[in-house]
Amino acid sequence: MATFEQFNLPKSLQKALDDLQLTTPTPIQEKSFSVIMSGRDMMGIAQTGTGKTFAYLLPLLKQYKFVNTYNPRIMILVPTRELVVQVVEEVEKLTQYMSVRTLGIYGGVNINTQKNQVYQGIDVLVGTPGRVMDLALDGVLTLQEVTKLVIDEFDEMLNLGFRPQLTSILAMLKNKRQNILFSATMTDEVDEILNDYFDFPEEVSLAPSGTPLEKIQQLSYHVPNFNTKVNLLKHLLKTDKTLEKILVFVNNKKIADMLFDKIDADFPGQFGVIHSNKSQNYRLLTMQDFQNGTLRGLITTDVMARGLDISNISHVINFEMAEIPEQYIHRIGRTGRADASGIAISFIAPREEDIKIDAELLMELEIPILDLPGEVEISTQLIGPEKEKQKVKFLLKKPKLSENGAFHEKSEKNKKVNLGGPGKRTPRKTAPRNRAVERQRAQKKKKK
Repeated sequence: MATFEQFNLPKSLQKALDDLQLTTPTPIQEKSFSVIMSGRDMMGIAQTGTGKTFAYLLPLLKQYKFVNTYNPRIMILVPTRELVVQVVEEVEKLTQYMSVRTLGIYGGVNINTQKNQVYQGIDVLVGTPGRVMDLALDGVLTLQEVTKLVIDEFDEMLNLGFRPQLTSILAMLKNKRQNILFSATMTDEVDEILNDYFDFPEEVSLAPSGTPLEKIQQLSYHVPNFNTKVNLLKHLLKTDKTLEKILVFVNNKKIADMLFDKIDADFPGQFGVIHSNKSQNYRLLTMQDFQNGTLRGLITTDVMARGLDISNISHVINFEMAEIPEQYIHRIGRTGRADASGIAISFIAPREEDIKIDAELLMELEIPILDLPGEVEISTQLIGPEKEKQKVKFLLKKPKLSENGAFHEKSEKNKKVNLGGPGKRTPRKTAPRNRAVERQRAQKKKKK
């Protein structure tokens, strides 16, 4: 069995691992180490929960040597503020016996505070693309000394629309550097960026994109609408005692808040909700409460949960199906981590059946459908978006037939044909007069 001692790490780094009681590298850590140490560009494709953060930190910190400069030489880009905080914590764990200055920067906080922190000097910079670019454009952050670039959660960064910021940052970096990229899935857009900006990175892959996680049991229910989904979730929470640490996914902030209000009414204080409208402190405290078991469950959107390392999640519930199949793979991977088993349950409304089929085709696996429990009330009350869809259906209905099978005749008043007349308007041939402009022109002529 492989151990970290095979990596011949410096004593300071090995001692930090010993303190963390880590002895055996994960497969992605073992596969990545020699590639990153060689200095070549690398593209790591690994399922979530496989130890990607240490996979790039260990070889980078092994090669780290102190240089008397205030500018970062290692830069790690991640998609969310929460992930910045998490990666900084991991760096600090590994460098507790090393002289390494680490800084995390992200939006939503006072930029002047971060400017002062940058001026104090950085060795390892962890940040979101937007805030890194802001500080670089202001001339506060110099990126010309970066020799190691890490882009983590590459696919999600592109999904969130960070491509312009990423390409701008890449243009600010010097050409001679090592690029280390990690992604949960390999999409066409990831391929395109690789071809445009990186020199033949070596791919290190644990499984093809879309391969289902073997230790996760996947189940689904066909559920007609939002309120019936709420009834089903409440029923499962009341009757299934194994639902101990639950991550509930929805697709937007409004649904997240609506669902939280309904669940909190029956299970007060047991659930939290996080999305981008919540303050930074609130989100971090809620995540902490969920991690330490104070909260039974967390309702969240994909943006907030991406890349966060939350241990021992028993169930992932897709209250709404992910809008793209690869995102479904990433969601269910929040459970079944570190060789544990897990359960993923999806609530499928009629409009989501095609999305489920796309995910099944990607995984080459059929997700079993369970019968809706008889105790679950089928609600007829629809929420806003569901009502809108019904209106569209109503407008598309065919005209009613009369008793003899023909369409109803128009009423007399609707048979009239407008042939024009005194009330008929002719289109204006010239632009309407602007009296204020005319007055200004007249005054100019008088002055002349």
